[in-house]
Amino acid sequence: MPSHEAGWAHADGALKGPSWLREPADPNALVPHLWSTTARKVDGVLEVGGVPLPDLAADVNTPAYVLDEADFRARARAFRDAFGAYDVFYAGKAFLCTAVARWIDEEGLSLDVCSSGELTVALRAGFPPGRIGYHGNNKTFPELRRAVDVGVGRIIVDSFVEVERLARITADLGRRVGVMVRVTAGVEAHTHEYIATAHEDQKFGFSITSGDALEAVRRVLAAEGLDLLGLHSHIGSQIFDSSGFEVAARRVLALHARIGDELAVELDGRSLPELDLGGGFGIAYTTQDDPSDPSQLATEITKIVEHECRALGIEVPRLSIEPGRAIAGPATCTLYTVGTVKEVALDGGARRTYVSVDGGMSDNVRPALYDADFSCTLASRASTAPPVLARVVGKHCEAGDIVVKDEFLPGDLAPGDLLAVPGTGAYCRSLSSNYNHALRPPVVAVRDGGIRVLVRRETEDDMLATDMGATDVGEVR
Repeated sequence: MPSHEAGWAHADGALKGPSWLREPADPNALVPHLWSTTARKVDGVLEVGGVPLPDLAADVNTPAYVLDEADFRARARAFRDAFGAYDVFYAGKAFLCTAVARWIDEEGLSLDVCSSGELTVALRAGFPPGRIGYHGNNKTFPELRRAVDVGVGRIIVDSFVEVERLARITADLGRRVGVMVRVTAGVEAHTHEYIATAHEDQKFGFSITSGDALEAVRRVLAAEGLDLLGLHSHIGSQIFDSSGFEVAARRVLALHARIGDELAVELDGRSLPELDLGGGFGIAYTTQDDPSDPSQLATEITKIVEHECRALGIEVPRLSIEPGRAIAGPATCTLYTVGTVKEVALDGGARRTYVSVDGGMSDNVRPALYDADFSCTLASRASTAPPVLARVVGKHCEAGDIVVKDEFLPGDLAPGDLLAVPGTGAYCRSLSSNYNHALRPPVVAVRDGGIRVLVRRETEDDMLATDMGATDVGEVR
């Protein structure tokens, strides 16, 4: 993608630029597919779930994550219904709290976790452990023992060491556990390097090409207490093109068939019952993004798998998918208060307006980490001022603390105005930090005109609770 500044010049008093970044016809309007389904503007004021966001800000302050409960649940149901013949696991790493775990349970989805902390949240919420899948490339002995002990339904193994640990644990506890072998299909997904997970040179899974994947299957089959459910593949995140899934399915199903041929004795006449194709389905962060809906995804992926199974002469295994971002992402926006506004001269005589808000990379590190793009809108009032090219930045002591790289915002934007950034439900709260000792924002659910705090705002006491000098309970050891 070209730089956002490339080609900008004054022409008839207006900035001109790339075709994908144009002045909006109405700066007070929303681009619907970037927002949750209940979001709308009334006289310039943004409402979500029937709640005017200025009222929410007055109640819980800013910054705040605003989660549209009806939208989240509807997206979960859409995946459940579209992939009716599949097991649909919500990827909890996108965003998880006890309320969300309960919503996922109530909507009939299963749940993926990838840490002991996420498992704790799921269990605290009363989520059925038999419908939990446990991911991770470095699951410790105590973590695995706990997962087996509470009855987690499937553990996705990622190393030979993990197979050995599980064999010891199941023998010690006298228990059995379902296992899926995560394989690396060698697919170069069209996404950022840090969220592509199926190429050879990365930390996840067993390589099909090297033979490690087949060897892992052999070891699982040889281990007492481990029930081999099938193979697991995940090609990355923020994927829009089904071609990556097609290549992955072809390679993983070829291994599936090879296992049936070469390890028939070990399988005792059984075939692998399951195949998990992961998730990574993209969402719209800006007008450039064009995601598929769940029905389209289900049709395309099912067609791919059925075609490959026919070609290989094998039965279609029971399929699983793992949407996370596609459910949580569009359901949430982040609400900020503008603190300062200033203009900066660019090369060629153009100017950019820098808008500083009261959050930043501590509540949304994705622009700094993945070079991610976001959009935003003035949320607290209408404006008739001509739009100006703006960059929304945070309050942290980093030049890379950017919230929205480029957006047209009203030229009369001023301190005290509210800005809302859509599509922040996935990997924003989950990746949030206390950088510069910032306090993490609350997660506030809105529905039918009411608000409910799901995760409260951190306090200074929270921040200092682990500082042993501040609590005067530290001791020298």
